[in-house]
Amino acid sequence: MSPESLAVLIAAGDPGLRQHIHNSLSATGFSLAEAPDTQEALDMFSVQPYDLVLVDLNIPAHGGAEACRRFRALSPGLGIIGVRVGGTPEDELRVLEAGADDCVAVPFRYREIVARMAVLRRRRPSPSAPRSSVMRAGKLELDLRRRMVSRRGNAIHLSPGEFALLAVLMTNAGSALTHQKLVWAAWGTNTCHNRAYLRTYIKSLRQKIEDDPANPQYIVTQPWVGYCFASPLV
Repeated sequence: MSPESLAVLIAAGDPGLRQHIHNSLSATGFSLAEAPDTQEALDMFSVQPYDLVLVDLNIPAHGGAEACRRFRALSPGLGIIGVRVGGTPEDELRVLEAGADDCVAVPFRYREIVARMAVLRRRRPSPSAPRSSVMRAGKLELDLRRRMVSRRGNAIHLSPGEFALLAVLMTNAGSALTHQKLVWAAWGTNTCHNRAYLRTYIKSLRQKIEDDPANPQYIVTQPWVGYCFASPLV
């Protein structure tokens, strides 16, 4: 996929921040648009779909977490990256829990954010990709082609990062996967994310797919190694 085919919406209240991000990314070839608050960003998204939204955690009207939540509800496959100016790591965690795929703090290296955007771009399925089978385990079903997950027949919303983690775990059911392999599977080999970041996503996944997240039957911890999808596929 060429950069020109990736549409990016910069949703930030500070015009200086919007301009700074726009200027820094304009040379990449991405198609860029800007919105000063959550409502205008949502209105723009309803008229023209975007592949990625950069959300200022301090965006006016609703704040970054609520903005991420609304975007995720509108488009489960949308790439969302939070942009934090000041604040704390807890602020980052809130937007991740609200549906963001990633979060960066200002100042950040723009080569890094472009790399993260490229990872999200590579995750998008190719129209010519072969049809993938549906994987089932117990009450859980994952459709790789349609990028859908259900439990007891009820659809479950997963962020792209969560979906990528679950897909690689189920694809390798019965095998212990290292922390590093799982991090790379979800965020690419250029990511700076670590085991603590991975644990946050695993915890979120367990909350969504396990009957008893404290005693998981699907995603089981492998001490000193990583995680394993323990339930056999049917």
